[in-house]
Order: sequence, then C-alpha cells, then structure tokens
Amino acid sequence: MEQRVLIADDDRAVRESLARALELAGYEVVAAVDGVDALTRARRDDFSALVVDVMMPYVDGVAVCRVLRADGDRTPVLMLTARAGTPDRIAGLDAGADDYLPKPFEVPELLARLRALIRRTPFVPDDRATATGGVLRIGALRVDPAGRRVRWGDEELHLSKTEFDLLELLVRHEGIVLDHATLYRRVWGPEAGVDAKNLAGYVGYLRRKLTEAGAPELIHTVRGVGYAVRWAS
Repeated sequence: MEQRVLIADDDRAVRESLARALELAGYEVVAAVDGVDALTRARRDDFSALVVDVMMPYVDGVAVCRVLRADGDRTPVLMLTARAGTPDRIAGLDAGADDYLPKPFEVPELLARLRALIRRTPFVPDDRATATGGVLRIGALRVDPAGRRVRWGDEELHLSKTEFDLLELLVRHEGIVLDHATLYRRVWGPEAGVDAKNLAGYVGYLRRKLTEAGAPELIHTVRGVGYAVRWAS
C-alpha cells in the first residue's frame, strides 16, 4: 500500500520541493500551509508519517504535535526547524515528536529519517474516527461533519451553514485559540475580509443555541485574539 505523508510548512518553496522529493521517492503527499490546516488534515485522514515545520503561523509545529498526542494520535512526527538549539529540540521531543531535523538539511537525510520512523512504527489506521463514527465529541456535544448535525445530549441544535462550519472548526481544534483571521479564512473563504463584529455575532448565535440546549459555556473569548472551545470536565 502506498504510504501517505503530510507535509506542514508555511514556506511554499520548501513545501513544494519536499512534496516533489517525497513523490519521487514513492510517497503520496498531502500538503498543509499552517498549523491549523495540519491539525484539520491529520485529524480527518490517516498518514504514515507527518513532516512538520516548527515555525508556522496560527498554531506552531510543537503545538500541532502536542494536540495530536493528546488526541491519542501516535503517527510518527519528524519536526523541521531553523532553530537548532538544544532547548528547541527538547521542546519538540517533549511535545511528542519522534525525530528532529534542523534546516538547512539534505533531502536524502530527510528521506532516510522518514524511512526509519515508518519502519519503527508500522502504519496502523487511527481508530478514533471508527470508534466515534466520525463524530466529534466534547462532553455531551456531538458534531457530525458528514451529516452536518449537532446535538447536545438528546437535544438537536438547528444551525445555519455558517454556524455549523464555525462550530465544527472550533471543536476540531479544542483547546486551541483560533484568531479572527484564521476563522474568517477557514469559514468564509480566503478572500473574505475580517469583520470581528460579524464573527462575534455568529459566536453569539452559537452560544445562545448551545445554552438553550442545556450546554455549559464551551466557546471562550480571548480578547484581542479570537476564540477557543474548551471543555471543563
């Protein structure tokens, strides 16, 4: 079976050159442009390994690794960074990375390290989606991306398309503060201008509907930055 690798790097030139090298080496490659994109793709699909740059906007590579490990995802992670200092390597490894390669690097060395990671950790499909039927869960909240349905316990929430897309994005990145620009880009599209008041309005609609269904406060405001979904068990 062809091995799939996710490359996450905000530098387009690095991302594209790595993708070409990996494809020539026989890998199927999926590219992510930042940490939020990397988390979304890693949570949605199965990969043989992840190649993640540390310095990325919105969510950095260390946070990506930490969140995936907290999710129970054990996909091998090779971190790339221009920071070669010992404290930076320790931070990445402590977050759950399996290997660390400083920039600039030679592509043959990256390929060798990738082969070693995949060899040490045979690919086993992540069973999180199987166990939950693809449904995202926080407490009694159930978000079904395929059916585009949301429930709190036995109560179904009736959401508009934008409300659903916004809630799904926040829930997929539970515990991570997503800034206004990221939320607009991912929900309204890359060409949409950022309107903090409009975004606050949709967050208000979601909060009201969640409260009416009996949910506690789930969507938290980080003033001057954005919003995060957090569950206090």
